[in-house]
Amino acid sequence: MQIEHLSLTNFRNYARLEMSLPKRPLVLVGDNAQGKTSLLEALYYLATSRSPYTASDRQLIHWRTEHDIMPYAKLVAEFSNRHGILQTLDMTLMLDNSNGATRFKKVIKHNNVEKRVMDVVGVLAVVLFLPQDMSLIEGTPQDRRRFMDNTLSQVSAPYLEALEAFEKLLPQRNALLRRIQEKRAKPAELGYWDEQLAEQGAQVIVGRQGFLRELESAAQQHHHALTGNAELLTLQYQPSFSPTATESGQRSFNLLGLDLHRQLDVSDVAPQYLLQLQREQRDAIERGVTLSGPHRDELRLNINGRDCGLYGSRGQARTAVLSLKLAELSWMRQSIGEPPILLLDEVVAELDSKRRAFLLEQLQENTQTLLTTTELGMFSPEFLTRATVWRITEGKVSPTN
Repeated sequence: MQIEHLSLTNFRNYARLEMSLPKRPLVLVGDNAQGKTSLLEALYYLATSRSPYTASDRQLIHWRTEHDIMPYAKLVAEFSNRHGILQTLDMTLMLDNSNGATRFKKVIKHNNVEKRVMDVVGVLAVVLFLPQDMSLIEGTPQDRRRFMDNTLSQVSAPYLEALEAFEKLLPQRNALLRRIQEKRAKPAELGYWDEQLAEQGAQVIVGRQGFLRELESAAQQHHHALTGNAELLTLQYQPSFSPTATESGQRSFNLLGLDLHRQLDVSDVAPQYLLQLQREQRDAIERGVTLSGPHRDELRLNINGRDCGLYGSRGQARTAVLSLKLAELSWMRQSIGEPPILLLDEVVAELDSKRRAFLLEQLQENTQTLLTTTELGMFSPEFLTRATVWRITEGKVSPTN
């Protein structure tokens, strides 16, 4: 996968940008707040329809347009796949102030044909590596669920569809629980919502289990190389309830979480999730929220059997995260049949010389890579000779030579 051209209008601090991207690694150098991160954010947004930095799409529109009748931002990428077919992905974000009330609208087009979000997620595949990815060790369960969901959604349309359906069903069921709590509805009304939630939630759980099994294998290889085979990295998927499967009467899951090497099917998980919802119905009504499901799942990273977030050093945590992100890159490459776009935002500065060298060695020539930095001295002369270096100043991009 190769981005040929990127066009931004009124996106973040870019009033207007037109740039053709090189095939070699592209290093974007500049001071802070000049637009380096915004450029990577634009590519990530085109691929996922989500920003990694804000939950509000409105904030992506250039602040100078706020007094316009209809403030808007436009992102367009021309890219080719492994077959050399040129495609166009176009997203326009608009704020309509014409009727006294502000309405936000997003228009998405793929090859000039208007599409829904779920139709275009994954058309352009990216892997984003940020310093904030330390949250995969130190952050909240929500951070780790977001990692699983964002990666899987780019590769599996059925997973994305199930996830979006679950996320729409969940607040509706929660609202019904509160109405029942207030005696404005009856518990029997939960039946329909429980069945729908169980079916969609089961698909999410099964998707995550399969993804983590495949990811763990790749992550272990990178982690072995980084630690000289001294440490074993394992992933521990902990759903909020414990679905089980039996074979000769034996449980196929341990007490710590789902066994990643014994893949369940939706038909295994959905009935058990439905039963769990029914068992906890009274408590759920009292609290007004759904107590079990993918929205409460957890992922833990272990080193030599010990939780890295609880017992690992800072260096071990950095190594684990680096291994996991490199595994994400190789997993996505294998899943879609070609390398995704790799975006590295100030990551090199966060790594010591050993991990930095290991990361740069993994950048294959057929993987289009964009890196941001405030200091070129972070990169070896050997790497810079095979890279293109551009400087960004106040939203303007220029070659350094």
